[in-house]
Amino acid sequence: MPVTVSPVSTSPDLKAFLRLPWPIYRRDPNWVPPLLSEIRKLLSQEHPFHRHAETQLFLARRDGRPVGRIAACVNRAHLEAWKDGAGFWGFFECEDSRETAAALFEAAAAWLRERGLKILRGPCSFSTNEECGLLVDGFHEPPTFMMAYNPKFYVPLVEGSGFSKAKDLWAWMVDRPSFTPPEKMFRVAQRMKEREGIVVRQVDMKRVEKELELLREVYNKAWANNWGAVPMTPAEFEVVAADFRKIVRPEFLLFAEVKGQPAGFSLTLPDYNFVFRRMNGSLFPFGWLTWLLNVNKIRRLRYITMGIIPEFQRRGIDSIFYIETMQAGLKGGFQECEMSWILEDNTVTNNTIEAFGGKRSKVYRIYDRAL
Repeated sequence: MPVTVSPVSTSPDLKAFLRLPWPIYRRDPNWVPPLLSEIRKLLSQEHPFHRHAETQLFLARRDGRPVGRIAACVNRAHLEAWKDGAGFWGFFECEDSRETAAALFEAAAAWLRERGLKILRGPCSFSTNEECGLLVDGFHEPPTFMMAYNPKFYVPLVEGSGFSKAKDLWAWMVDRPSFTPPEKMFRVAQRMKEREGIVVRQVDMKRVEKELELLREVYNKAWANNWGAVPMTPAEFEVVAADFRKIVRPEFLLFAEVKGQPAGFSLTLPDYNFVFRRMNGSLFPFGWLTWLLNVNKIRRLRYITMGIIPEFQRRGIDSIFYIETMQAGLKGGFQECEMSWILEDNTVTNNTIEAFGGKRSKVYRIYDRAL
């Protein structure tokens, strides 16, 4: 039977869109089911992202059965920042069929062409502030918290649909032996602190609202020139912060100041996917119990993001963040840390992680296709 692609327009359509990954991954032991409540929240027009974006979900069916999905997105904040004519695709899931993949991509492409876009870019669900990139290397283990995952056969499906590489994103793994940096690095870090007047401190949870606003300001300044980055609005950041308040550990959210001026931040979280993969996408009826029984068994960290304001870069703040985080990880009994994601051409960060004993463990790819 031929495949048909149609916009998601009803509640049953949305339910089918949300549940589509389960049959795709039913035999994949490394897949981590997403929390459906979180996906619903991001897709909802009430989410502040949609105040500066237009999106459309599509569902592919064969003989009435859902076999693929995709989302198309016009992100006006991205277009204002980069002026590159790029529209985005994401939330892609598909049976192993080039026909189905091609039909989904054409549906997204046609929708974006109608809105004057020139490039089809993805996967981004919906932006680089959320899950992005197609896993092209590193299928040997489950993804870490808030990182993407897909079957190997998605790579030929995407590349066979006319896409070419736009940018690679790297993930690095640092294991417990490397959690203890060489003594020389400690000495260098201490000298940098003294010479530059660098102070690194934990988040103050007693004044968390002000701390989170500081985090947003530093994040937007630090990431302003990073490829594809788009500043987060206060409303968008509040949604993220509301979730992070529940799961952040103060020893892993660090701020750097240089002579009293905010200079950077560093955020690491336990790899909560260790728990989520046991929850099958839902907190109820037994998801909360699963969480309580397993959250203290997590032994992997994910170093999610770091930002250093440009005028304070190349002063060793990144190394100081790494050392402080590693020490906290050792104290907390963690065995390894994934540092992800880092742009392939961010030579300074990649070289620093490698100097700390990191091994590149995964590669994610963002693709472009001309419209």
